[in-house]
Amino acid sequence: MKTYLVTGAAGFIGSNYVKYLLANYQDVNIVILDALTYAGNYGTIASDVDGKRCVFVKGDICDAQLAAKLFAEYPISVVVNFAAESHVDRSIENPQLFLQTNILGTQNLLDAARKAWVTGKDDKGYPVWKPGVRFHQVSTDEVYGSLGKDGYFTETTPLDPRSPYSAAKTSADLFVKAYVETFKMPATITRCSNNYGPYHFPEKLIPLIIKNILEGKKLPVYGKGENVRDWLYVEDHCKAIEMVVRKGRPGEVYNVGGHNEKMNIEIVKLTIDTIRHIMETEPKYRAVLKTEVENINYDLITYVADRLGHDMRYAIDPTKITRELGWYPETKFEQGIVKTIYWYLDHQDWVKDVTSGDYQNYYERMYQNR
Repeated sequence: MKTYLVTGAAGFIGSNYVKYLLANYQDVNIVILDALTYAGNYGTIASDVDGKRCVFVKGDICDAQLAAKLFAEYPISVVVNFAAESHVDRSIENPQLFLQTNILGTQNLLDAARKAWVTGKDDKGYPVWKPGVRFHQVSTDEVYGSLGKDGYFTETTPLDPRSPYSAAKTSADLFVKAYVETFKMPATITRCSNNYGPYHFPEKLIPLIIKNILEGKKLPVYGKGENVRDWLYVEDHCKAIEMVVRKGRPGEVYNVGGHNEKMNIEIVKLTIDTIRHIMETEPKYRAVLKTEVENINYDLITYVADRLGHDMRYAIDPTKITRELGWYPETKFEQGIVKTIYWYLDHQDWVKDVTSGDYQNYYERMYQNR
């Protein structure tokens, strides 16, 4: 059995990853570490935590004593670090928070793993690592900056972050690379495109749009809505991460993309059309509506002042992970968005639970101040 320390697993991608591991790998035990900030909801993973195969620890990845205690208490051989402040708008409002969690927290985990996994030194003075250990950093395509109309990000694209969020993620990646070079740490990095799917916190575009449509609220769209993102269904991403953890070459970066480039305004209109179709053809779902079906139309769209430093286009080239590990994105966006909408329609109690705090007024303030 391998014991994984999965940080940030009460959040969106981390929770999906835990569920994917438990469903598909019988040789894995999991220790979840999560601070349960606004984007981390224990209810998302409560059914997975059984105290045996999967245990939960509430805590901060910046806590060095806690990290050391976890490595002493559990036979951790794999760390998968999802824990991060991840919303660009919030990073513009409070950059320092992103430095603390995304950079210092990652470095703390790296050092805790190093102290637990190094068994001695070789004849050149380099650390000797326990066999089979792996530190995996989950990163983002935003570390590459912005693309023009053509081209794709590859693993050799120069790092060029444009927001406090992406700068913090870039710094974390560089710390991982530094531990690889300095200590020969067996670590890997994945950089993914925009994820979507179940358990996505409703401050991000797709779950926010779904929530607002159901409530008959305006749909704030930055600028002209022409910013392009490559969309990746979250389960496809989880499969990619586990392939890299198990078979990826230590020290390597792997880009994970969905081959699903869409303008933001396309996403919004497709979501409107899909929800309206569901409401018109499946009356059982109308109970969740706080508006009339006829009000679900493009009139809900309202264009707001563009985000500061808003990158125009992201697009990932996943050739390397496909060639080396056999991974490819299985879910077309037109299929994934329908699955995602149905999940939110069927899990309104979860949406209500995670949006019960003050943060839910965040986008309303943005709309009012447009």
